[in-house]
Amino acid sequence: MRQAIAETDARRLLGGGPVVLVSTSFRGNTNVMPAVFVTPLSFDPPLIGLAVHPSRHTHDMIRASEAFALNIPTRELLHHCMYLGSVSGRDMNKLELTKLPVFRARLVDAPLLEGCVGHIECSVEDAHTMGDHTLFIGKVIAAQVETDAFDGTWRLEDAGLKPLHYLGLNHFAMLEERLEARVPQAEEEASTEEQVGAGAAEAGREARERREREAEEAERAHREGGKEGG
Repeated sequence: MRQAIAETDARRLLGGGPVVLVSTSFRGNTNVMPAVFVTPLSFDPPLIGLAVHPSRHTHDMIRASEAFALNIPTRELLHHCMYLGSVSGRDMNKLELTKLPVFRARLVDAPLLEGCVGHIECSVEDAHTMGDHTLFIGKVIAAQVETDAFDGTWRLEDAGLKPLHYLGLNHFAMLEERLEARVPQAEEEASTEEQVGAGAAEAGREARERREREAEEAERAHREGGKEGG
């Protein structure tokens, strides 16, 4: 059974992606905001798209500083992710209010947050209006990750080092395990075809033998019936 949903809720069908905490800094002022409208755009050069609504203070901070940092939180910052998205940096300094520990980034002025397993520093290459959001094109100029959390992909071995994912509304999740897929090799494909072929041949032989038995029984019954009638 299927049900129709609002077109504006279609984005939630793509939910499950990592939430990031976007940190910014300009003229001594800092800010942090959770975001999920984030996506890789290019491999070389490494570009990341970040969509921010113009009403957000982070939007103004990125425009002014032309840089931002993406901090990838763990479950430790679950409740902070909700809170940081419910208040505005125009009204308060969120980092001072929450007392979240931070450390210096390598190349941008934006602070990096402790309690996160990955950090991506970006300079703004371009910006485009996309519907009711601005898509900032960030060029990755530095990145770092917790060694025990990442070895080319997220390891997912330690629950405390798993990235936090956003499902929508006030629901979050963590990935359960890492699975490895393999493309069947030629010999495996041949073996599979042989097995399928052998199985089909066996099924055909059984069906043929069954038809022959049924024909013999039908003929025997016909002969016996003819004798009784004569």
